[in-house]
Amino acid sequence: MKPRHPIRLLALDLDGTILGPDLVVSERVRAALAEVRDAGVEVVVATGRMYRSALRYAELLDLIGPLICYQGAYVRGRPQPDGSPGAVLFHRPMSGRVAREAISWSRAHGFDPHLNMDDRLVMEMGDEGAIDYERLSGIGAEFVPDLLRAARRAVTKVLAVGPGGLPQQHLAEARADFEGRAQVTVSHPEYLEWTAPNVHKARALRWLSRQRHVPMAQVMAVGDQFNDLEMLAAVGHGVAMGGAPAEVRAAARYVTASYDSDGAALAMEVLILNRGALD
Repeated sequence: MKPRHPIRLLALDLDGTILGPDLVVSERVRAALAEVRDAGVEVVVATGRMYRSALRYAELLDLIGPLICYQGAYVRGRPQPDGSPGAVLFHRPMSGRVAREAISWSRAHGFDPHLNMDDRLVMEMGDEGAIDYERLSGIGAEFVPDLLRAARRAVTKVLAVGPGGLPQQHLAEARADFEGRAQVTVSHPEYLEWTAPNVHKARALRWLSRQRHVPMAQVMAVGDQFNDLEMLAAVGHGVAMGGAPAEVRAAARYVTASYDSDGAALAMEVLILNRGALD
């Protein structure tokens, strides 16, 4: 299937989309991105990761646009050539009270929670998963004796880590318990996340598309998890990765190959560069 409208803006998720467990972007994805940029399409990152964690991939791939981070709770530009930091264009944190409730809820359901505050990773002393998460994010944690006490002010995101499959198992329950008070999603088979109400990638991408004067019909987005669902449904060209949960695939207009088969590159080649087929 070919797009009926020219694609002018591309939003890419990172983990599970162009990054696998080895945290390496394949040569095919890098080559497709270079061609897409040369074709005049702006490419932006749309991720649940911290800004500092996502920035290194934007720099690696020569993406100059702002980064959509923390599921859309935080949008920030690239650092300037003179070394000055990128401007924070949008930031919607959640209240400390709700963050503390999310910490307690996650612990009661078998998760180990931590916080993102002011683009900092805050974890409680003794968290056994700290080393693994620091490796995946590429960010060193700040350890505190009491995570609940640390959440006495606004928090960008609460991320709770659990065994693979546990986040999806508890997603509906968490959404019901926090309805109207927080947006709850799954960004990874091991991560259940809370942000402020109505915060998601689609909202941030819609804001960015207005800034660029690009209709959402001319936006393409690629993702693989529940935190991508709203974004894939909102754009004209939503692409779900092969192997994505059924609900995510149902929200997308297209389904591409899996990460292992360079599905993101295939989608760019077919829908933007007009070669090959998704079928």
